[in-house]
Amino acid sequence: MPGPRKLDPSSSPRALLGAELRHRRERACLSQTELGAPLFVSGSFIGQLESGVRRMQMDQAVKFDELLGADGFFKRNCAALKKSKYPDHFAEAAEAEARATEIREYAPQLIPGLLQTEAYAQAVFRSGLPTAAESAIEELVAARLERTQILTDPTAPMLWAVLDESVLRRRVGGPEVMAAALRHIAALMRRHRIIVQVLPFSAGAHTALEGPLKLMAFSDAPPLAYLQALGTGQLQDDPATVRQYELTYDLVVASALSPAASLALIESVAEDYEHEAQQF
Repeated sequence: MPGPRKLDPSSSPRALLGAELRHRRERACLSQTELGAPLFVSGSFIGQLESGVRRMQMDQAVKFDELLGADGFFKRNCAALKKSKYPDHFAEAAEAEARATEIREYAPQLIPGLLQTEAYAQAVFRSGLPTAAESAIEELVAARLERTQILTDPTAPMLWAVLDESVLRRRVGGPEVMAAALRHIAALMRRHRIIVQVLPFSAGAHTALEGPLKLMAFSDAPPLAYLQALGTGQLQDDPATVRQYELTYDLVVASALSPAASLALIESVAEDYEHEAQQF
């Protein structure tokens, strides 16, 4: 099993805190489990903090200062982590996503953020925030498009998405926007950059009916599951819980169309939208 990844403390506040936490914990001759016990968190959670996967919270920083004799180091530097371009409920998940080696996602209603086009993202945010200033919408769209840059790497992360058929049929932004959005996904599939399957309406009831699911795996930390609802989201790191969500995803995959059949359906629906857009 590979050893802990060496962090570059200058790369980000999280990397700085993670590197210092690992250094002080090892100097104190404490295991990750032993350090986590007073905070009522698991050893794997401490490992995720040290590797920069999880974001350190202020109450944790204060406790680390106390336990490790850090003279306020963690509290002082934790404040830098509070600044994020993402909503509070998603900030930590977005940061973890950027470090993941594998991302598997089930999307029941919308195209996943990593696969959205600018016009599609604009329509999503405008419908969700109908009275927001245009500048606020532009900032949200820019942050979402910035996330998609992780797909410019030709190999990592591995992204495997299962889209409910309703994602294809829901007219976000109108036929022209939908046609371009689906063509974008199809192009990524044809370049073998992503794996996408469609869960058809004919599959009926399935294990993920209650909502979206994102699974993230890392080279140097335990996997995470992210669950999102209206205006809220939660990262799960309990190993047994994550394994249960992995089984949920596997069962959804088993009910979905093959990648080849999914590509054919996506392109067919995109063509229907294109024909509709030409009629206006």
